[in-house]
Amino acid sequence: MKCRPAQQGFSYLALLILIAVLGVTGTATVLLGEISERRQAEQALLLTGSAYRNAIASYYNAVPAEKRHYPRALADLLRDPRFPLRRHLRRLYPDPISGQADWLLLRGPDGGIMGIASRSTAQPIKLDLFDEEDSAFKQKRHYSEWLFVADIAPKTPRILTY
Repeated sequence: MKCRPAQQGFSYLALLILIAVLGVTGTATVLLGEISERRQAEQALLLTGSAYRNAIASYYNAVPAEKRHYPRALADLLRDPRFPLRRHLRRLYPDPISGQADWLLLRGPDGGIMGIASRSTAQPIKLDLFDEEDSAFKQKRHYSEWLFVADIAPKTPRILTY
């Protein structure tokens, strides 16, 4: 009977280690991809929410003070029924987190829509370092707590003196 060399089975062990390393690397890549997708959706939520906030403020401030009210429906932002042709928003955008147009509508005292929020109860990645208009989102635990409420104060021009 012949003696087997001491190195026999080394290729099998190396193959098992290679498969394990590839599995761990693949899992890490998938997890990083998911986090990257969530960050992109989060950024899209901030941009979309800001667009709705600005459109609602534009709708509210488009008429004299005594006739102001919030839009009754989001569709009013697409074509303002108070004017022959006026648009405050190009189209109704879906919630980037859920992918559906099922926004939580924040109603004002007159029953109109004064803001929107995502219905998602997922935990945000971004917890700090927001822009000034989104500073209220700091340390919020759910996307549904990010309330995009219209700033209805008319913008007054800043006067710079030298």
